[in-house]
Amino acid sequence: MLNFIKNDPWLKPYEDIIEERRQTVINKEKELTQNGKQSLSDFATGYMYYGLHPVKEGWVFREWAPHATAIYIIGSFNGWQQQEKYKLTRKNYGNWEITLPKDALKHGDLFKLYIHWEGGGGERIPAWIRRVVQDPETKIFSAQVWNPETPYTFKIKNFKPDTFPLLIYECHIGMAQEEEKVGTYTEFREKILPRIKADGYNTIQIMAIQEHPYYGSFGYHVSSFFAASSRFGTPEELKQLIDEAHEMGIAVIMDIVHSHAVKNEAEGLGRFDGTYDLYFYGDERREHKLWDSLCFDYGKNEVLHFLLSNCKFWLEEYKFDGFRFDGVTSMLYYSHGMGESFGSYGDYYNGHQDENAICYLTLANKLIHSLKKDRITIAEEVSGMPGIGVTYADGGIGFDYRMAMGIPDYWIKLLKEKKDEDWRPSSIWWELTNRREDERTISYAESHDQALVGDKTIIFWLIDAYLYWHMMKSDQNYMVDRGIALHKMIRLVTSTTMNGGYLNFMGNEYGHPEWIDFPRAENGWSHKYARRQWSLVDNNDLKYQYLGDFDKAMIRLVKSVKDFENTEISKVWDNDEDQILAYKREDLVFVFNFNPGKSFTDYGFLVEKGSYKIILNSDSKEYGGFGLVDESLTYFTVPDPLYVKQNKEWLKLYIPSRSALVLKKQD
Repeated sequence: MLNFIKNDPWLKPYEDIIEERRQTVINKEKELTQNGKQSLSDFATGYMYYGLHPVKEGWVFREWAPHATAIYIIGSFNGWQQQEKYKLTRKNYGNWEITLPKDALKHGDLFKLYIHWEGGGGERIPAWIRRVVQDPETKIFSAQVWNPETPYTFKIKNFKPDTFPLLIYECHIGMAQEEEKVGTYTEFREKILPRIKADGYNTIQIMAIQEHPYYGSFGYHVSSFFAASSRFGTPEELKQLIDEAHEMGIAVIMDIVHSHAVKNEAEGLGRFDGTYDLYFYGDERREHKLWDSLCFDYGKNEVLHFLLSNCKFWLEEYKFDGFRFDGVTSMLYYSHGMGESFGSYGDYYNGHQDENAICYLTLANKLIHSLKKDRITIAEEVSGMPGIGVTYADGGIGFDYRMAMGIPDYWIKLLKEKKDEDWRPSSIWWELTNRREDERTISYAESHDQALVGDKTIIFWLIDAYLYWHMMKSDQNYMVDRGIALHKMIRLVTSTTMNGGYLNFMGNEYGHPEWIDFPRAENGWSHKYARRQWSLVDNNDLKYQYLGDFDKAMIRLVKSVKDFENTEISKVWDNDEDQILAYKREDLVFVFNFNPGKSFTDYGFLVEKGSYKIILNSDSKEYGGFGLVDESLTYFTVPDPLYVKQNKEWLKLYIPSRSALVLKKQD
């Protein structure tokens, strides 16, 4: 029996389905690797064959387009005309190929394919191309010959990430600068990487790397899967960014979008060779109605070849350390997870699942971890599908982590619907620690999702418009004081109850004051809300600095305990009437008073006998609090004859309203 099932007896009724899924993966891998004659890694090398490559003779270009009747390369070098010199030859299995002399193309040339098919034809950007650019005047996208004389050479050849726990700084290159414009890879490397290093995060998760026609899609409507978005700079500049992050000890993972693709035909893969089902389903499953995009047909070996090669390409060519797979829930179910109840285990094994997608995701994880054991894979999965974060060897799909997507939803719901006096520590504890024992999760209070226009960030829910008028350190305002206090507490309790990692979206750590709204027609194509105002946290006169400093202290605390995420976490106390929560990890005791009106004197908890010192206090003046606790004190436990045998004594504290204390056992 698989460990996956042994560890969760409730899965026993579905053992046959789980075994069948596993057998599907085994059979598919055998098929793709010709019964083991090659490895899965060998199979995932399509990017070395397809696309444009410099060779001894000059250039070779290959494309897969089985329904094409003729293909020409057209570009700036031939007046965008179809010429015999640039006509591809049809090969076996729907492949097309052309070899060109060296002088036929040069670095920087723009080009496309003109593909003819039965009954029509059209211009297309090659599916496997590594560089796509947009004309600033016409806004038309074209492929670009990219073969610089001095390609980037990585200084760090074999980076070994130290990512336990995984502390992720989620970021977007374009909106990372303060100026109202699209930021660049170079600006991010020079200005933002040092901030992330100083903040203590050990991983950056970069959004919107794969080329996408519409900037406002946040990078989720991908058109060219092998091209790093040129709106941020060149491939060399992205490689240098990753290399310097590695020099700083920071791992770099990317949002990879294999859950769907942009519908565009001129820029993307839609109707690439005149057919609707080349890369995508050909029936009613082809279109994702909610996302206005196209859904891959994971049952086709050619699609598996394309997507698995895409995974290997980013790892090998750019030295990314792993991926956060976007939209996994959408991939798993024919319904994309919409309208499903997910109220019992039966809802994950009722035939509504796309078994081909499950097979692909398992193969992708096998491939990624076979290339390098410490590669990182994270699933953005909200349905709770069992096995997502279980290794393949134990019977799972193989992701290292699952995003704990219920946590940010919980915080927003709490802020929207509950008065402060109705916050229940028992509920907070349950939400933050309710997870499968066989999975590691990424805890987070908010990501980019909670910052999008139409919603509010946590700081905005807490302070609202007062944020604009009362953030001077010299200004006293109840709403701001409340917001700053709860902002710190929410982040501290979320991060320190993790069992895998913690994520923060850039700027949210210091309470960035506004939502995210990309330039679009409705806002006059403005970049005002598609940027980060770093000057706020740098200003010594503003309270944003308090939040930024607290976040640094919080991350430093988590990193101070070896393998913090794996340490046992146990509840010491919760009282919904008092609104007090306390829990323990190793020799640390975490105490939270969510009560909006009551501070408590000599509030006692049973802990291990000894002495304790405060090592972090959210109410410290250093972090914008009132400094009501004397942090220099040593707290000695008080014996109780009832608990002598348990080696437990009373730890009695003064706990101010809306504050959190972290104490460390001294002996």
